[in-house]
Amino acid sequence: MKNFMKKNLITLIVFFSIPIIMLKSPLLGNKNNIPKYFDQDFQKGIIEEVLFEELELDESVPERYNGKQIVKVKVASGNYKDQIYESTNLLTRSHNVLCEKNMKVVVGIRECDDGPQIWIYNYRRELTIYWLVGIFIGLLVLFGGMKGFRSALSLIFTGVIIIFILVPRLFSGSSAILATIELISITVVVSFVLISGWNRKTLVAILGTLGGIITAGIISYVAGSLTQLSGINMKQGDQLAYMVQGYGIDISGLMFSAILISSIGAVMDVAMSISSAIYEIKFLNKNLSKKDLFISGMNVGKDIMGTMSNTLILAFTGGSLTTIMLMYGYQLKYLQFINLQDIAIDMIQGFSGSIGIILTVPITALISVYLLDEKIEN
Repeated sequence: MKNFMKKNLITLIVFFSIPIIMLKSPLLGNKNNIPKYFDQDFQKGIIEEVLFEELELDESVPERYNGKQIVKVKVASGNYKDQIYESTNLLTRSHNVLCEKNMKVVVGIRECDDGPQIWIYNYRRELTIYWLVGIFIGLLVLFGGMKGFRSALSLIFTGVIIIFILVPRLFSGSSAILATIELISITVVVSFVLISGWNRKTLVAILGTLGGIITAGIISYVAGSLTQLSGINMKQGDQLAYMVQGYGIDISGLMFSAILISSIGAVMDVAMSISSAIYEIKFLNKNLSKKDLFISGMNVGKDIMGTMSNTLILAFTGGSLTTIMLMYGYQLKYLQFINLQDIAIDMIQGFSGSIGIILTVPITALISVYLLDEKIEN
């Protein structure tokens, strides 16, 4: 038991720190005193019966109906649990929830003078998401063993840090740039130590990752300033701007934060690959000069940087696919298209992150040359 505790001390610390961070977070209990902007509640619901429907097929979207339904819905949670209400469900292109008997839905509830008003808000999608997450973690542990479990734990830890610490800090008025660098640095260290243990190879990967993502963030910040773009121009940024006056949110630094968060995984992968490759080369040939070791690291990096850069750029492109198609449908001129803020933001994020990946290779290789010497561990 003592050997297990000693061997997995870091894993146990991270595992038990996750619920503590969540419970202490300002996010729970609304310690930032964020006002309730909407006067409705959302609870689980079950469609008891479809009383009436008047539907017609959408001419543009196959197998999608528009029209109206009148349904009986039972509230399955909250203050009105087990109460049954009649509700009119309108189906449009912007809101389209086709109700069927016994279907699980999310209902909206608004308090009115004559009693609660109930409407069909959305499909219940969280169950499928939970299954997907469960399969992902299960496969990770099945094929990766204890290392797979640690990988899943590091991912959960990173998510908890971002949601339960970074977001409340941004709402409290902290600098987006400084807060993101600080917290991302913590997650990088914890993730690498969890997965690879504490050794020189891990230290090299940590330093290489931090160098790469900070470089990517700086480039995105400079490019955003030159193009007059910031966090307010990002998706839902205009809505977030309404909260700035009340909370002092550093909205100008959010693009920097988004770059660091979105590129951290790819940069970590590149840094560890270079660090591991140079570690093995040095281990097998301790007589290599620093110059030859650096060249070997760069040669390995050349095969990695292209595919990883493509991964990041294509991820941003995939997120903009509907925008690109919309612009094609409107037959916008190139000058119009390339200067649209959505396109410019995605391109700045994609290319800044990719530049960070590319620069991670020489940064990590250079650090490796000086930290991985003939005394490397077996």
